[in-house]
Amino acid sequence: MGNASIMSNPGNVRKESFDNSEDVRKLEVNKKFSFVGVVARITPRKDRNNRTFWDLAVMDEKGQIEGKIWANASWWDLTVPDEKKILDPEEPGFLQSVQGKSLGVQGQVVEFRGQSQLNFNALYLLDQEKYAPHEFVQRSSVPVEDLESEFWSMVTSCRTEIRDFLKHMFSGDLWKSYRLAPAAVSHHHAYVHGLLEHTLGVSRCARSIAETYSISGMEVDVDMVLAGALIHDIGKIEAYSLRPAPEMTLPGVVMDHIALGYATFSRIADDYGLEESLKLSIGHILLSHHGCREYGSPVLPATPEALIVSAADELDFKLFCYEDAISTLDDEKGVTEYNHSTGRRFWKWNSREGAGE
Repeated sequence: MGNASIMSNPGNVRKESFDNSEDVRKLEVNKKFSFVGVVARITPRKDRNNRTFWDLAVMDEKGQIEGKIWANASWWDLTVPDEKKILDPEEPGFLQSVQGKSLGVQGQVVEFRGQSQLNFNALYLLDQEKYAPHEFVQRSSVPVEDLESEFWSMVTSCRTEIRDFLKHMFSGDLWKSYRLAPAAVSHHHAYVHGLLEHTLGVSRCARSIAETYSISGMEVDVDMVLAGALIHDIGKIEAYSLRPAPEMTLPGVVMDHIALGYATFSRIADDYGLEESLKLSIGHILLSHHGCREYGSPVLPATPEALIVSAADELDFKLFCYEDAISTLDDEKGVTEYNHSTGRRFWKWNSREGAGE
């Protein structure tokens, strides 16, 4: 790992010659790596001495790695064959020019405040034809055909007035955008088809909860729960874009996906002529699905259906973060590093050890 000769002459080697993001995330402190991916995010920062450094997130088909670029890192332009020019990351417009481009990096795992951190020490802007950015974009591990089949099976399971509206809503250009969209820029399902995968996870969970409480005697509209779960993140098709890695759009930054989603849903519902009580109930689920105002919902869940979708949405997010965090653990370590997205460390409990075997 960390083969400098590979990065100095990347045009003659395959992607498999480099470490992938999954390998890099498992590296121990002091280990070096070479990695090629597409720039998902690069953000300038200032240290306590007012010197510029950068936060960099780079994605490949296995996932995403994030780290720091310090002022002493070297930047090289390898886009012209047999030439190697030095780049200046502080040049106006430079950061925007590399966003979504294929980039080679060499770095090392270091320890900072008791946690592992990636430092990128050398960066190489690559030939974008030989290293096409779309080849490094992560996709759902579930075949999209399976995701689509399950989605439409859920739609057709609903009673007529809800089923027909869902078929109308998820059609044409909206469906084309929806099936490709990521569910986030980072944190969870931040990849092609991620929104569809996340939506199905929430919908499965929400339907199971609703059916459980319905059997126990509570008045819960299972079809309403399913409709709300399928629609709850519709605003993400406007809030995020793929260029080719997931990015926030301007509307996503200044309005957020909940407001965007409600506007889309309300417009389509009015054009369709959706019954007012259905529009109000589904709209409430959409507006309240983050569970509290601190997380962006303008209203709190106030119906069993809204409470269920909100709980399922949060659970799917946290379980994704759990799976992602424990995937980097070795066999000897059962507790992850602190997960900022969920505000906790995760524990990979070994049931055999718990049973004393």
